[in-house]
Amino acid sequence: MAKPRKDGMIDNIITEELSEKAVLVGLITQQQNEMKANEYLDELAFLADTAGAVVVKKFLQRIDQPNRATFVGTGKLIEIREYVEENEIGLVIFDDDLSSKQVSNIEKELKVKILDRTSLILDIFAKRAQTASAKLQVELAQYRYLLPRLTRMWTHLERQRGGIGMRGPGETQIETDRRIILDKISLLKQKLKELDTQFTVQRKNRGKLTRIALVGYTNVGKSTLMNLLSKSDVFAENKLFATLDTTCRKVVIENLPFLLSDTVGFIRKLPHHLVESFKSTLDEVRDADILVHVVDISHPQFEDQIEIVNKTLREVCEATDKEMILVFNKIDAFTYVKKDEDDLTPRTRENISLEELKETWMAKMEKNCVFISAKNKQNIEELKTMLYEKAKAIHQARFPYNDFLFQKYDDLMEE
Repeated sequence: MAKPRKDGMIDNIITEELSEKAVLVGLITQQQNEMKANEYLDELAFLADTAGAVVVKKFLQRIDQPNRATFVGTGKLIEIREYVEENEIGLVIFDDDLSSKQVSNIEKELKVKILDRTSLILDIFAKRAQTASAKLQVELAQYRYLLPRLTRMWTHLERQRGGIGMRGPGETQIETDRRIILDKISLLKQKLKELDTQFTVQRKNRGKLTRIALVGYTNVGKSTLMNLLSKSDVFAENKLFATLDTTCRKVVIENLPFLLSDTVGFIRKLPHHLVESFKSTLDEVRDADILVHVVDISHPQFEDQIEIVNKTLREVCEATDKEMILVFNKIDAFTYVKKDEDDLTPRTRENISLEELKETWMAKMEKNCVFISAKNKQNIEELKTMLYEKAKAIHQARFPYNDFLFQKYDDLMEE
């Protein structure tokens, strides 16, 4: 957690590299069954790995609702403490947001570093941010996260302190820090507003070229696909949130140029602080003519990920009326288990073949979907043809006098 500095300002929430062994803690509740809880912990483990931690164990507790004081029950907390002490664990990560009271109580019991899901994601974002815009957005999210958690930073103060430099008229140290943070948030918002104005001018200067934006869950292969289509070198890695900054490249397919943008990936339980802070980054999505929703079809819960992305697009990007293409990526990694003929149990997602999924989604999307492998470059030409036709239709609507040129080009291609 953040600590106060002598100058009254607040350091970043996480400043140390996560290189120690970690355990994860999650809950099975009325709103979250065991299967979902395990899925969330698997994703939390991937987040921890991205941040640099080594996950050695996962703890799950079945409980009606989180304990207000310690998140988990007393017995489970003792079990975690014993494991932490026996195995020299330095970090415990919880799958939900913790209040300042919960963090304080848990730290007293476990005596190790405590993180929740949001602080872990913020740490990853802080490490990944490269541009001035991304760094400002992450810093803003950090301060928003920190503001309601100031109380536990000053638990060592048993009474109000006066004196020069300690407080203003009628202010406690907590109130002073709260005012400092609110001023900092206001300043960051102003800086981001100025940057957003610059980006708006840049987008206007691009003219009326068709704009296509890649969207999707984190780590589905958007950046790899971006590199493939635009022949660029956008950073791509098998980690969550490899891309934070929106990247825009000019792409030409056959005779038609258009702009292709790669955006930050979404995730379950996306922290509200990040959603608010990264709204300016998602302007590329709002301004896009076509959304290319990239999906990792090899993921067991890819349909849930589709719904999470669609929900985020509706709530954050207000992108409900845009034409969308579904690109099912990673068909090279797709696997399924064929059921025996005498097995009468209901089929699950693991028993459905790729061909069946193709037929289902092709019918559902009215053929506005394609199945590819960006890694192995499978069916890329089919995707390019689809993008060309979609971009061409928009281009012709904006520049109807170009129809003759398109027709001549098509005639030449047929010859």
